[in-house]
Amino acid sequence: MPHDDLALDTLAVHAGLPGRIEGAVSFPVFHSSTFAARDAEDDEVRYTRLSNTPNQLHLAAKLAALTGAEDALVTASGMAATSAVLTSLLAHGDHALFQADVYGGTRAFATEELPRAGVATSFVPMDAPERWAAALRPTTRVLWVESLTNPRVKVTDLVAAIAFARAHGLVTVVDNTFASPVNLRPLALGADVEIHSASKYLGGHSDLVAGVVAGSRERVAAARERLVRWGGNVAPAVCFLLERGLKTLALRVARQNENARFLASRLASHPDVARVDYPGVGPEPLPPAMASVLRGFGGVFAFELAGGAAAAERFLSRLRLLTAAPSLGGVESLVSRPTLTSHASLTAEERAALGIGDGMVRVSCGIEAADDLLADLLGALRTG
Repeated sequence: MPHDDLALDTLAVHAGLPGRIEGAVSFPVFHSSTFAARDAEDDEVRYTRLSNTPNQLHLAAKLAALTGAEDALVTASGMAATSAVLTSLLAHGDHALFQADVYGGTRAFATEELPRAGVATSFVPMDAPERWAAALRPTTRVLWVESLTNPRVKVTDLVAAIAFARAHGLVTVVDNTFASPVNLRPLALGADVEIHSASKYLGGHSDLVAGVVAGSRERVAAARERLVRWGGNVAPAVCFLLERGLKTLALRVARQNENARFLASRLASHPDVARVDYPGVGPEPLPPAMASVLRGFGGVFAFELAGGAAAAERFLSRLRLLTAAPSLGGVESLVSRPTLTSHASLTAEERAALGIGDGMVRVSCGIEAADDLLADLLGALRTG
């Protein structure tokens, strides 16, 4: 289906459909691990582990349309997408640059797994461009960044990062999980590869685990090769759930954008809150180049309680509507402590350097009424 002239809201519903199979309005689930050859000349092996079955291919086509990519690949998790991309781009003797405040799982893979393959890694603060060139080596091949960081929701200047990478012959990989294609399309800015933890906004209902790789046909094919060898494929039933979730992506993210901004703004003046992290509300400036390309900042914000870890635990125990649980991007609102979840693998010193204190609480806003969420947050923040 041609989609150059369709809005993202429309693509989320219609893109990728090969036609109405047996008249079904929803794309069916093909609960089959393998498929018969189409004819005597067909030498393609269609097998779920190879990520080339109907549900996998249909979903990949929809995701390619949503991200503006030539091709896309659905994986078993966000970390499966991360590992497939990195191992397809890096070889023994290479070096990769990572944004300093990347997701804890990505940092662990970069510091523990890549060195085992003979790949060196460095971490650079993206708000200090003068340090990027200093970290370069003749063997540097990749620059890995996040569009919005976890958990502080800092906006990365992708325009500057992509220009730097191009000037030095690097492949730019953007983890766009926190922004989603609704708020930002990094490939349109010149990024080479975009990845997502589809368990978050893309799925949107806290009922699946999956990942996404999007980019040129060549780069997606290279990632697919690694995925096939390591068995990181996604099951047909998960494809169905993710495709269903994508249909309401634009509606959900718009509401989550609104809820996060409203709640972050209200908590910023609370006497027990030392700092709120959300673009336009917290202390971090918005890179001017990103102001015109970001359509929203997502449904996540974080705040640091003045009372530290004890205050954070007390706060979580008092919540009645928001649920204390890891992950984000679902229709229900969740809270977590990054020191115990997303960034537990970092040392206390490393977390402190990133501004992640023991009293930090991360909120993932769902689609509930904002006033109800605010009442629950304020009730849990009551003194005493």
